[in-house]
Amino acid sequence: MADVARVAGVSHQTVSRVLNDFPSIRPATRQRVLEAITLLGYRRNTAARTLATNRSGSIGVITADMSHFGPASTMLGIESASRAAGYNLTLVALAEITHDSLAAAVEQVLGQAVEAVVVIVAHRAVLPLTQSLHIDIPVVVVEGDLSALPLTAGVDQVEGARLATRHLLDLGHESVAHLAGPEEWLEAQARREGWRSALQDMGRPVPELVGEGDWTSRSGYEIARSARWGDDTTAVFVANDQMALGVLRALAERGRRVPEDVSVVGFDDLPEAAYFAPPLTTVRQDFVELGSRAVGLILRVLAGEREASVPLVEPTLVVRSSTAPPAH
Repeated sequence: MADVARVAGVSHQTVSRVLNDFPSIRPATRQRVLEAITLLGYRRNTAARTLATNRSGSIGVITADMSHFGPASTMLGIESASRAAGYNLTLVALAEITHDSLAAAVEQVLGQAVEAVVVIVAHRAVLPLTQSLHIDIPVVVVEGDLSALPLTAGVDQVEGARLATRHLLDLGHESVAHLAGPEEWLEAQARREGWRSALQDMGRPVPELVGEGDWTSRSGYEIARSARWGDDTTAVFVANDQMALGVLRALAERGRRVPEDVSVVGFDDLPEAAYFAPPLTTVRQDFVELGSRAVGLILRVLAGEREASVPLVEPTLVVRSSTAPPAH
């Protein structure tokens, strides 16, 4: 910074004010400092800044399997929102979800002097695990609790499943089958709850689950291929789009046309969902908004609001060609 100040012909304090976006700097002075920064190839020394200000400008993020669309998209939403707020991220991915692995991940990000930790793991064990940690910085749980508790952020998965199920019932289907996600995932539990409650609210029978997949297309395909599809099964809600893709293939192999014989609804609205055959009706989650709310929570807690909370993000139904009234 002293070199930049010398080349720009300004004080060290002026360089600091330009770097921190103080509004009172004259445009010509700001331009001279920026040109000196470019000329010298100056990069801020984050470690020195942390020592001087006791603020690292960094948020630790602990996440589960990034191969799944939901965690990866949530991560991107948080990254975008944190960058806009002037923070960078330190990422740790968990190979398994246990108290020891979570504690080790927290220790790893704490070693980077982060100001807060975000945990993106939609597993029912995560909230009690995070509550058992004893650290002196905020921990925000994303999708690990869906009741809008303080320091949690999520999407209203129950309402999303209700939207999918009601859509099929409104089309005239007598009932709706469900291929669920893994039971230990809170999102899968919530989607199952929303499916069941929508059927019960309309006085419709709740059939047995078609099966429980692992979020992959392969599991959706194998479950749907071996399932006993009766002629009275005219509609199915699948817990995510990837498994729905497998279901579409299995139904085609069994000679069941979609949507003429069976209507199919997924969840997530993958970028590819509009290009399935047929294009998939699904439930969209706004991951950009989710990331924004999670980072907003962090900023509020860092500002002193210890019990900050936000409402769940509302999902939306995207209707495409995989659903239609039942044939009579």
